[in-house]
Amino acid sequence: MLAACGGGDAAPPDTAPAGATAPAPAADGLDGTLTVFAAASLTEVVGELATVMEQEHPRLTVRTSFAGSSDLAAQVEQGAPADVLATADERTMQRVVDAGLAADPVPFATNTLAVVTPPDDPGGVASFADLARSGLAVVVCAPQVPCGAATERLEQLTGTTLTPVSEAGSVTDVLGAVTSGQADAGVVYATDARRAGDAVRTVAVPAADGAVNTYPVAVLDDAAEPAAARAFVDLLTGPEGREVLAQAGFGAPDGS
Repeated sequence: MLAACGGGDAAPPDTAPAGATAPAPAADGLDGTLTVFAAASLTEVVGELATVMEQEHPRLTVRTSFAGSSDLAAQVEQGAPADVLATADERTMQRVVDAGLAADPVPFATNTLAVVTPPDDPGGVASFADLARSGLAVVVCAPQVPCGAATERLEQLTGTTLTPVSEAGSVTDVLGAVTSGQADAGVVYATDARRAGDAVRTVAVPAADGAVNTYPVAVLDDAAEPAAARAFVDLLTGPEGREVLAQAGFGAPDGS
C-alpha cells in the first residue's frame, strides 16, 4: 500500500516486480496449442510444416495427430478437440462439412497410387494386374479409407479384381505390412512409396492417373485457436507449403 501511494519511484501497477521477467505477449497473437488432424500420408509434410510454424511463432505449440482420414473424420464428428483437419480425399472432408463442423475446405495437393513389394520381390510382381494372382499376399486400404476408395477405382479402370489378405485402416499400415515382410505386395500412395526409399521396391501403375485423390484442408468450426488454424492453412496452401509438398512427391490441385 505504501508503495502504491508513494512518489515517483513506485512501479506502475502492471509492471513486474524487480528481478522478475514478465512474459512478452506474442507479437502476432499466435500462442497456445494448435491441434492439427491430418491423413497418415501427410505425416512427413505436416510434421515439417508444424516445425516451421513453431519456429515462426515461438509461443505456439503445434500438436499433430495422423491416422486414416475416415478415422479422423469420425473423431471430429464425435467431438475430439482439433483446430485443423486435412484429409486425403474430398469425400471424407465433405462428411465433416455436411455435419456442420467445417466450412470452405481448400484443396492443396493431389496423390496417386503405386504398388510396393519387399526389395527382393518374393511374389514376382511386375504390374497392378499381377496383384490378382492367387497365392499372393496383398494388402490394401479398407474401402472407407481414401486410399482404399482409390484402389477400388483403379480396379475398375484396369478390370482387375483383388482378393487382399488384409484391408488396413491407413496407408501407413499397408506400407508397414510390406516393409515388415508380412505381405508380398501392397497398394499405397506414390508419396509413401517414395518416402520408404530402399525399404520397398516400387511398381508404377500408369492407370493410376485416372484415380487421383485431391487433398483438402479446413479450419474446424469449433477450433480453440482459429487464428493459428488459419495461419497453418495459409502456410500449407501457400508457396512454402507447396514446396514441401512437391519435395514429398505430391501434385498441385491445379495440375501445375
